Amino acid sequence: MTKTTTDISVDFAGLRLRNPVFTASGTCGYGDELSDFMDVNALGGFITKSITLKPRKGNRTPRIVETDAGMLNAIGLANVGLDRFLSEKLPTIAKMSVPVFVNVAGERVEEYVAVTERLAGVQAIAGFELNISCPNVAKGGISFGRDPAQVSEITAAVRNAAGKKVLIVKLSPSVTDVSAIARAAVEAGADALSLINTFTAMVIDIETRKPVLANRTGGLSGPAIKPIAVYLVSKVYSEVAKKAGVPILGLGGIRTASDAVEFLIAGASAVAVGTASFIQPDVSTRIIDGIRDYCGRHGIAKLSDLVGSLSPK
Repeated sequence: MTKTTTDISVDFAGLRLRNPVFTASGTCGYGDELSDFMDVNALGGFITKSITLKPRKGNRTPRIVETDAGMLNAIGLANVGLDRFLSEKLPTIAKMSVPVFVNVAGERVEEYVAVTERLAGVQAIAGFELNISCPNVAKGGISFGRDPAQVSEITAAVRNAAGKKVLIVKLSPSVTDVSAIARAAVEAGADALSLINTFTAMVIDIETRKPVLANRTGGLSGPAIKPIAVYLVSKVYSEVAKKAGVPILGLGGIRTASDAVEFLIAGASAVAVGTASFIQPDVSTRIIDGIRDYCGRHGIAKLSDLVGSLSPK
């Protein structure tokens, strides 16, 4: 049986990407951490660790704990800050041929805007991922992402600051109606949506009867959340994104090409790999090969034919 030759390139918010696989923010640093394990430029897109206006030390340790089907992290958006990012990290990013998106975070709308404005004119940056869904910080993060009015306000402000750069808004699963949040982001100018971020969760040490994490709670990621993530991607695609013509970056527990294909069928135009990279640093390139093989075996000539192809029962 002859396999179909598949074009797995992606039109993502006006950018032509060689394939649909990104790194997930917070799991792959600023571009150089993975270079010893894989060709980063083989990816469809690269999303940096969060950047805030000022450096952040993050939360106290311990701030990572493994679970039966994933991990909890309470890093707290630790990062080098905007100035050091520009002087120390940008030179590496400028050498990359893969489109790079900067994950932007802050405690106030003005901080998000300030970071975005400084980076909007940097040629090496293709766009931004607006982080309004981190569950591990006292201010900012998820506090912006639970209310449609606040989502609309911050999205519009950052959209204006981003200029012609692509703006992805990253959504939290910890809301009453994720479609209402997605709709607010799209109407305020989001070019794409990223979902989902982690779930707030806890692990307890039964000997001390205390939380394992110094922060008490952390964000649950990994295989445990994948079925929920697939469902929420499908919901947002059918209720908001398809009609609006806005692409979805799907993530949450992706370890294999089969996992990635589920997200594509559910309505994601691209996927991001995060926690799995800690176990197998080159997993993203393996997933790219696996997606191509799947499409070839199923006679899919263009990846876009797979996106949103879920059949009603």
